[in-house]
Amino acid sequence: MKVVDLPLHTGSVPYWLLKRMKDLARSIITVIIDEFGEREFIRRISNPIFFQSFSNVLGFDWDSSGSTTVLTGVLKSVLNEGEFGVKIAGGKGLNALKTPEEIRSLSLELGIDPERLVRISRLTAKVDNSLIQDGYDIYHHVIIFSRKYWTVIQQGMNTRIKMARRYHWDVFGGDVRIENPHSGIVTRRIEDYVMNIASRKSREAREVMIDVVRDGTFRRDYRKLISMVKKEERFVIPRKIDWNLIERLYEIQPKSFEDLLLIRGFGKGLIRALALISDIIYNVEFDKQDPAKYCLALGGKDGVPFPISRRLYDEVLEFMKSVIEQSRLNSFERRKILLRLRSLI
Repeated sequence: MKVVDLPLHTGSVPYWLLKRMKDLARSIITVIIDEFGEREFIRRISNPIFFQSFSNVLGFDWDSSGSTTVLTGVLKSVLNEGEFGVKIAGGKGLNALKTPEEIRSLSLELGIDPERLVRISRLTAKVDNSLIQDGYDIYHHVIIFSRKYWTVIQQGMNTRIKMARRYHWDVFGGDVRIENPHSGIVTRRIEDYVMNIASRKSREAREVMIDVVRDGTFRRDYRKLISMVKKEERFVIPRKIDWNLIERLYEIQPKSFEDLLLIRGFGKGLIRALALISDIIYNVEFDKQDPAKYCLALGGKDGVPFPISRRLYDEVLEFMKSVIEQSRLNSFERRKILLRLRSLI
C-alpha cells in the first residue's frame, strides 16, 4: 500500500517550474479528455492515487500538503482558461469562500444551473468539516464539474501535529450522497477515535439525531448526557449550546439530514452533542473508525527524491505535444506510426 505524507509546508513553486507544470498538465488533460471523455478525467482526478501521481509527474513534492493546493491551482488555470468542458471553482482559504461566486460564473459558460452546484459545494464542505470529526479543519475546497458530472477535493489541517489530510469524493451525476461518499481519504496518520457520522454504520445514529431535533427533546437529553458522561477525552461534550438555534431547528422541522446540515449555525459542536446523545442515551452507536487510508517521474521542486532537470522536463513536454497531434490523426496514419515504432523495437 502506498503512503502519502502530507506535512504542512510553506514556500512557493518557482515560476520556471510552474509554467512547465501548466504546459504539461494541459497536454495530459487534453489526451485524457480527447481519448476517454470528460467523465473519465473527473473520475481519474477524484482518485487520490491518480491525483498524487499527477502531482508528482508535474514535479511537485511527493510528501507535501502543498501538492493539493498547487495541483488544483494548476488544473484551475488550465481548465478555466481553456476550451475544456470541465471547470474548477474554489481554492485555499479566502478563495474557498469565493466558490459560490465562481460556480455561478463558470456555470454560465457551460449553460447549466449553478444553484444545484452551490448547494453541493456547501454540503460537501459541511460533511468533511463537521460530519467527519477527525481533528482536521478544512481550509482548501474545490469542486470540479462538467455539464453532467462533479467531484470535490478538500484538504484539512491539524495544526497541533502539523499534518494535513486530503478528502476525495466519488464522481456524481446528481445530488450529494452523504453516506460513504468518498473515493478515498489520504493521510499519514490514522486517528484512534473519530466521529464518522457520514458512515453507513452511522445511518441509524443519523436517524436518531434528526428525530431528537424534530421531537424537541434535545434539552432533556443533553442534560441527561452531561450527568452520565465521565471526563474522558473521547466523550468531550460541548458546553456552549445555542438554545435559540435549537428552538429554530424544532420550528423548521428539517425533512432530511442534508437539509439539517445546511442550516446556518448547525456545526461541529451540536453534531457532536447529538451523536453522543444517540450513542449514550439511546444506545445507537455511530462509526468511530477513521475512514482515512494510507495512501516520481520528473523529480521534486525541493530536490526530493531528486532535482528536476529542465532539459528532461522540456523533452517530456515536446513528447506530449506530439502525442496530442498524433492522437488526432486518422486510423491509417496511426497504423503507419505504429509500424514505424515496431521496427525500432
